[in-house]
Amino acid sequence: MQILVWATRIIAAVILLQTLFFKFTAAPESVWIFETLGVGALGRIGSGVIELIVASLLLVPKFTKLGSLGALGVMSGAILSHIFVLGIEVQRDGGLLFILAIIVVLMSGANLFLTREKLQVAGFTI
Repeated sequence: MQILVWATRIIAAVILLQTLFFKFTAAPESVWIFETLGVGALGRIGSGVIELIVASLLLVPKFTKLGSLGALGVMSGAILSHIFVLGIEVQRDGGLLFILAIIVVLMSGANLFLTREKLQVAGFTI
């Protein structure tokens, strides 16, 4: 069971971390995405910082649930952006970014489910 739990964390974290290169180096497709969303460089860099924090939290067992919740939030925003603004396929990527966002949501949700014994959110035990 622990292997499965770690697999969900690592898969989600690796996907989040690998996209940081494109955000922080102002790769053309990343710039296009955030300009199209109307948030520019600040949104691109801010999103990257949040994803870095979330990925780090995912990999620390004590904070993995918080990381999973953060990943669910960030990737839900990404998925909604794809559905309503960007389109599933972005600059001929074959829908790869959309699929990666869905994988992060699934892995984060699985991590929460597998580590569900007591989840503390904003002072409440769920």
